[in-house]
Amino acid sequence: MTLQTILLTLLLTALSGAGGLVAAGLHLPLPFMLGSLVTSGLIALFAAPRLPDDYRFPMKFRALFMIIIGVMIGTRVTPDVLGALPGYLPSFALLIVFVAAAHGVNYVIFRRLGRYDPATAFYSATPGGLMESLAMGEEAGANVAILTMQQFLRIIAVIVLVPVGLSLWYGAPVGSASGQTLASADGDLSTLPLALVIGAAGLFIGRAIRLPAAQLTGPLLAAAAVTVSGLVALPIPQWAINLAQVVVGTSLGMRFAGLKGRTMLRASGLSVLSVSAMLALGLICARILQPVTGLELDVLLISFAPGGVTEMALVALSLHANPAIVTMHHIFRIILTVVEMTLAARWLKPQHRPE
Repeated sequence: MTLQTILLTLLLTALSGAGGLVAAGLHLPLPFMLGSLVTSGLIALFAAPRLPDDYRFPMKFRALFMIIIGVMIGTRVTPDVLGALPGYLPSFALLIVFVAAAHGVNYVIFRRLGRYDPATAFYSATPGGLMESLAMGEEAGANVAILTMQQFLRIIAVIVLVPVGLSLWYGAPVGSASGQTLASADGDLSTLPLALVIGAAGLFIGRAIRLPAAQLTGPLLAAAAVTVSGLVALPIPQWAINLAQVVVGTSLGMRFAGLKGRTMLRASGLSVLSVSAMLALGLICARILQPVTGLELDVLLISFAPGGVTEMALVALSLHANPAIVTMHHIFRIILTVVEMTLAARWLKPQHRPE
């Protein structure tokens, strides 16, 4: 990274962090991620001409904070959580139905209402597997610009609609908006170096063995291993978690750079409709599973919500739900989506054709 990129990234993160503080002051759900996302999104939309043409939010910078989030989730994996996993098998089984149904409903939305060509509609409709969808969609001749926009809008719409919707559902602020904390009581600056070392080792191993969402799952599994074994405690201070949310929100908001006009509005409307349909399917699944698994309705809904693994783990943390259970569901959803997408693509052969 050049010095200009580093300074600009720090400036954007600071400005977006100020947006997070405003959101926290307004008692919005998941304030540091949503506030920073909105702030950086507005910067990307209206101040893009002032940014260097080749500027992209550096993913290596984001990866550092992904390690913090992964370690935080990993510390929530306990022997009790592992022992309870067999009880969640019905939930994992229903995810298979959810993935197929969500992909089908989304395809109808993007093909019939959005009037996208078959390839663009098919790969925009996937309820996960962002990078795989982009790669396979490009190979099939999809409109990559629209496909990329729809996939990122899916993630953004989920992390906006889910916490806000739950707050409206309960009639009161939920999670971090109601004062719940994500941090361990004994977390301070002295605990961070060891957490980062263990998380970085997990990231290296995760990439080497090609784990899904390795930036998150590698540190998660490494932290879980040392936590379950009792070797060391890895409490993360609250300020580090808030900063990690700001960086994730900023990186998402900057994806709006270069998007404008009617195409953006159309894609946003389709995204809200698509995500609303998937959340409705997720709510049905959550209602079915609640008496079977004993999990709270909001935990199950978050587990089925088709957002990014990192973002949904943060939502779970903000609601004081165990993010380990939620993350396991989302990793399985991504694996299912990639398998389903690959098999369906071979059968349907969704290729681009002019409208």
